[in-house]
Amino acid sequence: MAHGSVTDRAVEALTRLVRDVPDFPEPGVLFKDITPLLADAAGFSAVVEGLAAAGRDASGATRVDKVLGMEARGFILAAPVALSLGVGFVPVRKAGKLPHDTHSVAYALEYGEAVLELHQDAVAPGERVLVVDDVLATGGTARATHDLVTACGATTASFAFLMELGFLDGRAALGDVPSTALLTV
Repeated sequence: MAHGSVTDRAVEALTRLVRDVPDFPEPGVLFKDITPLLADAAGFSAVVEGLAAAGRDASGATRVDKVLGMEARGFILAAPVALSLGVGFVPVRKAGKLPHDTHSVAYALEYGEAVLELHQDAVAPGERVLVVDDVLATGGTARATHDLVTACGATTASFAFLMELGFLDGRAALGDVPSTALLTV
């Protein structure tokens, strides 16, 4: 049996297994590479459970109906979180990647603009969703996903991130929706 809290185990795995890659994808950027974490079964399991905690109430009961993950690393994390919670997984994709009727939202990036889409029937009115992604930076992607959830008539119950880049203040873009980051850097 593993010792320590779910959060403690997740933070230990992140600290030990996420590697910094300087100057990727461009000079001056310090990229957080999660591939060693994904390759380590115990570490990956720890962070999945840490993220899933954001979708549970104080008694441990699931309090969300769906888990949404944004392209692409969000998919890798959100799908097992959904399985852990016993709910469905919903992908949020870049424009033009979903085959059925979609809601779309444009949002600002550091160097331009992007568009995210969600199937119009992916979440039902009144459903509560947990939005999962790898990094909270400026908050633009998470906020755009929240706006897509709202367009479906559903509610973003919580956000959960592996890491938060605290110096960018991305939480400000998320409004009053509860937000959890396993590690702030």
